Amino acid sequence: MRNYNLDFISDDAIFNHVKSTVQQYRRSINLSEFNKNIIDPIKLTFDSKIYGQTIRQTIESECIRQIDKSNNNCIGYFHQNLFKYAGNGWEVPANGDKGGFDVLNESQHIFVEMKNKHNTMNSASSQKTYIKMQGKILEDDKATCMLVEIIAKKSQNIKWTIKVDGNSRSHKQIRRVSIDQFYDIVFGKKDAFFRLCKVLPVILDDVIAEDESAKLKNTVYDELDKTDFYKSLYLLAFKTYEGFDNF
Repeated sequence: MRNYNLDFISDDAIFNHVKSTVQQYRRSINLSEFNKNIIDPIKLTFDSKIYGQTIRQTIESECIRQIDKSNNNCIGYFHQNLFKYAGNGWEVPANGDKGGFDVLNESQHIFVEMKNKHNTMNSASSQKTYIKMQGKILEDDKATCMLVEIIAKKSQNIKWTIKVDGNSRSHKQIRRVSIDQFYDIVFGKKDAFFRLCKVLPVILDDVIAEDESAKLKNTVYDELDKTDFYKSLYLLAFKTYEGFDNF
């Protein structure tokens, strides 16, 4: 194993964590799965012609779009569970344990809710999370609660201000923190997140080189009838429609 030069996490730990994330990824799709919710062959035809793609390229793009829906949770797992390796009291509780926080450090009185993107919570969800954090501060007056966003609008560690019943609320111990600043809090290194991002492609190359099954297996195009391709494609959605038995 090569040296990834991340002095805040061991080479073995980051390799195995990336490998565990890859193993959770959805890595295969077949024709039956592709058409589970009935695809729109007309849109695929428009996309192919307008974007100058072969129909195979368009179908493969749609396959990736479908698979991507399954993989967002895997990326959440990657971000959250990396902190299991931080030591110094950092924990990733089982889902629902310890107040339902994603990451915490009881000795430092830090309690974290993680979100992938700054706009993923609606107003009701934001209020629910904020109220949970208020409850934690009432229970532990030393507590600092953090909404940590992987993709924030900018690097920040600020008071989280929200509106409840039309009124703005904020508290100095309820914070809105970008992931780079949270890495600094956990690991004591301002550029820790940057360094992980920089080496991540290399780690993924190593994981995939060790396990070829990590690559995508896509049989959708191969399963379609090439003797009359468009007939095969259109009958996925329209086989019971009038006239399509004579396509």
